[in-house]
Amino acid sequence: MSITAERKQALITDYATKPGDTGSPEVQVAILSERIRNLTGHLGDHKKDFHSRRGLLVMVGQRRSLLDYLKRKDQKRYEQLIARLGLRR
Repeated sequence: MSITAERKQALITDYATKPGDTGSPEVQVAILSERIRNLTGHLGDHKKDFHSRRGLLVMVGQRRSLLDYLKRKDQKRYEQLIARLGLRR
């Protein structure tokens, strides 16, 4: 369900805005999106895992908050990020 350290490091390097960047909204949203994808697959197999489902909803809300923040601060960065991640909004 969780992502490996190598995958997380790859996401950080792909979405970092500058070298050494690990906390920008782009990086955080990319990591959350990967975790959400993995957990969605898990819930497809384990339909009654309600504890993990709640965790998924918390992660989706956190990602939404970060995306709203980025949209407020810099519309162009927001649009680039959702295009790269393939998110609907």
